[in-house]
Parts: sequence; C-alpha cells; structure tokens
Amino acid sequence: MSYSERQPPPPTADVHGCERLYRALTECHRRIPVGPSREAACRHLNRSLAHCLVAVACPEESDAVRTLCSSGGTDLKRRQCKQAQLSLSACLSTHQTQS
Repeated sequence: MSYSERQPPPPTADVHGCERLYRALTECHRRIPVGPSREAACRHLNRSLAHCLVAVACPEESDAVRTLCSSGGTDLKRRQCKQAQLSLSACLSTHQTQS
C-alpha cells in the first residue's frame, strides 16, 4: 500500500508557493475513495506537488538537477548530474524535521 492510499495530505502542511497544487491534491483525496483508483487519479498531482515543494525548498539545487540530469550525455555531464543530485539531497535534508 502506498503512502497516498493510507493517508490524505495533512491539513496544516506548509506549502508556500505550491498552494494551488496542494488544494487540488487535497480535493482529489476527498473525492476519490481509498484504493488503486485514488492512487491512479491523484498520482500526477502528488508528483507535481512534490516537484513544486522541492523547487521551493532548494531552488538552485533543483534547477541544477533539472538542467544536468535531463538527458544522458557525456561522462562529465553524468558526473555533474550525480553531484547535483547529491547537493539536492543535502539541501533537502536540512529541511527535514524530527518526528
């Protein structure tokens, strides 16, 4: 069972800059019953919200990943892509909270 099947988006999430996508995902969860149909119907909104939140939290790192990892390319570009992914991961880890 995936996360989107088990739990709707939290009602008090900080979605600065991504409000429209958050409202759409919340509405999708409200309208469609739990199960595979919800997962399929809400998948694109879930993915779009995730991309938006990452871009808001770590704009430079997110842009670097989008630019450097968009296609195959040379060994150098692949190494730069990997480095950009690591930088994005490090940036995102600074935004995590302990539960």
